Amino acid sequence: MTEVVDLSGDKPGEPGASGLFQVVVPIDDVRPVRAAQDNVVGDRVLVAVQAVNISRLSTHTVPIVPGTLVVVAGAGPKDSNGAGKSSFIAAITALLGDEQWRFASGAKAVSELLFNAELAAHGDQQWASADHGYIVGVFDVPSAGVPVTVWVRVNQEAPHLEVRWAEGVHLATAASEAERVTHADVIWAGLPKSAGRRDVVARDLTRVLYGDRVRCVSFLSTSVRSKVATNLLSQPLNEISPDRIFEAIAALTGLDAELDQEREARRDEHAKRVRAEDAQRRLADFEDESRHLLAAFDRRDKARERLADALKHWRGRLARRVADAAEAEGALAAQRAEFDAAAETAEGAIAEVKAEIAALRDDSLDRALATARRELAATQASAARVEAERAVAQNTADQLRTQIPALEEQRRRADGRDPSQARAELAEARTVHAEALKALGVADREHETAQAALRDAENGPAAAQLTALGLAGIPGAGLLDALDVAEQAGVTEGARDAVVVDAAGMDAATKALAAFPGSVVVSSSGVAVVGIAEAQVTGRDARVKAAAKRVERAVAAQEAAASAVRRAEDGVAAAERRVEGAEAADRLAELATRLDAQRERLTELTAAAGELTPALDAAEEQVGALDFRARTRDVEADRLEGRRHALTARRDEARAGAARIEAQRTGLGLDQLVRDWGGTVEGAQEWLAADELTADEWWRAAERHLDAALRGTFDDGDEMPEELVYLIAARKDGRAAEELATFQAVCNALGSYLRAQEEYERHQRRQIESQITTRRRDLAAATRGAEEAAQSTAVHRATLTEAIRARLTRVAEEFDRLDTGYGGYGAALDFPVPAAPADPEQRWSWRVVPKWKRGEGQGYVPYNRRANTALMDEKAVKLVCAAAIASSGGKHLTLVLDELGRNLGKEHRREAVALFRRIGETYGITVIGALQDDMEPYAIDACGQYVKLRRSSDAMAYNEPPIIIAHDKHADRVRMLADFVTRT
Repeated sequence: MTEVVDLSGDKPGEPGASGLFQVVVPIDDVRPVRAAQDNVVGDRVLVAVQAVNISRLSTHTVPIVPGTLVVVAGAGPKDSNGAGKSSFIAAITALLGDEQWRFASGAKAVSELLFNAELAAHGDQQWASADHGYIVGVFDVPSAGVPVTVWVRVNQEAPHLEVRWAEGVHLATAASEAERVTHADVIWAGLPKSAGRRDVVARDLTRVLYGDRVRCVSFLSTSVRSKVATNLLSQPLNEISPDRIFEAIAALTGLDAELDQEREARRDEHAKRVRAEDAQRRLADFEDESRHLLAAFDRRDKARERLADALKHWRGRLARRVADAAEAEGALAAQRAEFDAAAETAEGAIAEVKAEIAALRDDSLDRALATARRELAATQASAARVEAERAVAQNTADQLRTQIPALEEQRRRADGRDPSQARAELAEARTVHAEALKALGVADREHETAQAALRDAENGPAAAQLTALGLAGIPGAGLLDALDVAEQAGVTEGARDAVVVDAAGMDAATKALAAFPGSVVVSSSGVAVVGIAEAQVTGRDARVKAAAKRVERAVAAQEAAASAVRRAEDGVAAAERRVEGAEAADRLAELATRLDAQRERLTELTAAAGELTPALDAAEEQVGALDFRARTRDVEADRLEGRRHALTARRDEARAGAARIEAQRTGLGLDQLVRDWGGTVEGAQEWLAADELTADEWWRAAERHLDAALRGTFDDGDEMPEELVYLIAARKDGRAAEELATFQAVCNALGSYLRAQEEYERHQRRQIESQITTRRRDLAAATRGAEEAAQSTAVHRATLTEAIRARLTRVAEEFDRLDTGYGGYGAALDFPVPAAPADPEQRWSWRVVPKWKRGEGQGYVPYNRRANTALMDEKAVKLVCAAAIASSGGKHLTLVLDELGRNLGKEHRREAVALFRRIGETYGITVIGALQDDMEPYAIDACGQYVKLRRSSDAMAYNEPPIIIAHDKHADRVRMLADFVTRT
């Protein structure tokens, strides 16, 4: 239930307090205010807000008192954080069309106000994120009129905002949060669409609802805002730069949109200027390219002539090669016959040398040498094995000898006893030790019993006897405890140790008190005295002395038992040392036996090594002799091999000479040359006639002409056919063979390319002339467009400059009026006109320097001069209000401030809050400010309305009902809303 306290200002029982009524229009009869047009809300002001699925805000209706200061406080799980203050005031700015939400771009940032389950998750509790929600506002006028309810649906997906409205009050009312959320969807479905078949969306919200009026300006620090303006109240005014002060005033007065338009104009001018420059550049580039193309066309015409010359000289080379080849053919035939005879002679000598080498290459010597080497290796392996075993035996013997001294030392501890005797003595000593420990335990228990008896004797009448009876499970009581004071007066000292038991337990009690001679047992069957004490016992002193003597005897027995235990422990230690000594003697005997065995093994291995030495020497001698014979044989074989190689070289040289001659004959390619020439040898000789140029000279001339043709056809950057690229790449290495092999192919490919390009080049000449004419015409049009855009931008900038100056002048006038009206001496603003930035993307940044008088008749002092904190806080509040008043145009305005007074000192906060209220009520401005905890005591009694949002635990998904305290002078408005507020 929302707590509503005195919204009308009337007292209970006075007129107006009971005159509440509700304006309810059934959903089926909802009448839209009008079709989608400008200024639906008109002069109405916001009087109530309801949030559905917005952050963690509850769905309770929150009334708003217009024209005063409305403070929003919070009580979260720990402090004011987490109560949803920022979300609440952000929702109000979205409802009132604050342009900082960028409605023209779809206002996507508003969708971030929807309830988010990830942010609300706590422990194992889970909730679903909201895909849509509602911000509902009721607008009314103070005078009689019809209120309007505006519903803004916030969607997670586009469109992010949809708007509907209807006359009357239409709020979601139900008993629970879930029911109110469901009811909100029902109401939205029943509202008529605001734009015919569709709804008004974000880009038309401000125009349709509020026309061209600014209804809300704000300083919000919430992170969901797409743009956060500088808050003049978030830090000392003298720490804010002049350009940031201008940005804050621009946000409050609506200059942001006009500055953005000026930037768009500069962007348009820049774009048109760039287009004109591009047109100029394209024309120049095209003319340069055209000149290049025409020059290329001329080069290709000359290249065709050079190609014809290259082909003519190539044919002269072919004729010269045919004639030269025919002359060389005869000389090469004679040289071939000489080489064939030399090769045949060398072949016979090689056969004789091979027979001698085969005789030397008998492998019997190699087999004998291999056998001798195997025997030597086996003998060496045996000797190495024997030597390794001897080293192991020697090392083992050395290790055994190092153990003897320590064992000798241990053996002396046996005192002549063998191991069996030593172990028997150890067992006997351990038995004695165990008996001594038992005796010590008995003495300890006797000592404890004697101590207990002494304590019982000292504790009072029959204490020991009652304890013994209790341990035996026999109920009893002291005789003196059973008598009253008068009866005890004549009882003797001995009766103080008497106990009273049942007659049936008489015998058992006597047995239980056998350890307490002289004890008296009284029952209905008679009186019994237990035993006779060791000495005459008379009264309590005698029993105490007897118990003390018993303790003395127990202590003496305990000390004797402890001494016996220590002697037994010494005997056990001595017996253990004798056992170790006896066992060391046995290990010494075993060690001597092992050492003798190792010595015998060393003797055997030394003898075996001596026996292997003669065999090893004989094997080495035999291997050396056989190896010498093998080397001698190999030297002779190598000599013969050298001779064979020399003969083979001469034979191969002769054969190579013959092959070379044959290759030369083949290389002449006389038949192919004749075919390439296309005639006969005689015809080639006749074609040459008296021309004495060689084939190379013909070819070099042809290459020069072909080179000139290629250079004339393709300039740097021209695309060359793939066939030509491949052929020219093969000629790049400069080898004559590659150049000769590809010459005809290059000429053919180049000729084909030039023939194909001839028609294309004629067409290109015609196209170039047409393109130059068209591009010159485009350049003229682009130049005119850039000049017109520059003129338009200059006019727009001049107009905007006057508008900004006029707006800032009005802010300065209001600043001065507020300052003089609320305790100051006058204030003003300096705002020189800055030059427009050259960068079209840069915002046109102005600088505003506030200044004020510090005394009557004094001059203005800039704001960044040293001043007391109270003065700075006061001027900042007045400057913010002046900007809001200037932007309102005399109409109602809502000023929304987050972190109200966060930077104000404690001594100035109440005055600043009161100043906001007075200015708001004077100028009809509704000032809505969110508070932190430390501001609440100063604001609660200085504001016109107090709203406290509450959420006591992180486990709660939504806020609790808010607390609202307000005074509204318009009772009719209170009556209109009261029923809806109390029902939610």
